[in-house]
Amino acid sequence: MFEIFSNPENWASLLTLTVLEIVLGVDNLIFLSILASRLPREKQRLGRRLGLGAALMTRLALLASIAWIVTLREPIVTYDGFGVSWRDIILFVGGLFLIAKSTLEIHHAVEGGDERAHEIDTKVPGLWSVVTQIGLIDIIFSLDTVMTAVGMSDHFEIMAFAVLAAVGVMVFAAEPLAHFIEEHPTVKMLALSFLMLIGVSLIADALHFHIPKAYLYFAVAFSIGVESLNLWATKRRNDRDEVSH
Repeated sequence: MFEIFSNPENWASLLTLTVLEIVLGVDNLIFLSILASRLPREKQRLGRRLGLGAALMTRLALLASIAWIVTLREPIVTYDGFGVSWRDIILFVGGLFLIAKSTLEIHHAVEGGDERAHEIDTKVPGLWSVVTQIGLIDIIFSLDTVMTAVGMSDHFEIMAFAVLAAVGVMVFAAEPLAHFIEEHPTVKMLALSFLMLIGVSLIADALHFHIPKAYLYFAVAFSIGVESLNLWATKRRNDRDEVSH
């Protein structure tokens, strides 16, 4: 098994795939953090850990069943030259789910009550409901990532190590990201808008209108840059107010 790592090309593939998995896993990590934040506080950390475990299992399962996944691109229905495959259906449903979920979370953030009302809200989802949603949406996020990984490496071991390394990074990043999003409502709104944008891109992809991910990530990076300046300006203003008082 470990003989494959004696080849420098395999190390290059492992590094590239790991970076790819981390970058493409950011949207999943944001979704995980926002979903887990709806749990009671004492269960949020456990929810994030179980959600990452579900994400790991689904990605490894997808890698192991790659021969079946490739067939998802084959059209099952064709009408007037437009083919619909199972991949298109999965992306379309996943895009609708992301848009609906993001809209509901934005509504909850804008119209929700105080912290005590949040704690006793009877509509707070259960732990396993959140974990299941994370696992299902990870399948949608991971489809194209897995296909890309297979195109870059012929070894399941390398792809599996890349997934394990990426999830390991996500484990360490989940807690700080979740706290940061919760402490800054404007950042949470930006993250939800990002998820809605991803949902639109999934639907467009299902309809064979491909939106280059570079455009999406540039828009998100620009928004994050503006929000960072906002947070910095707010902190400077608060520091000046404290000094003046």
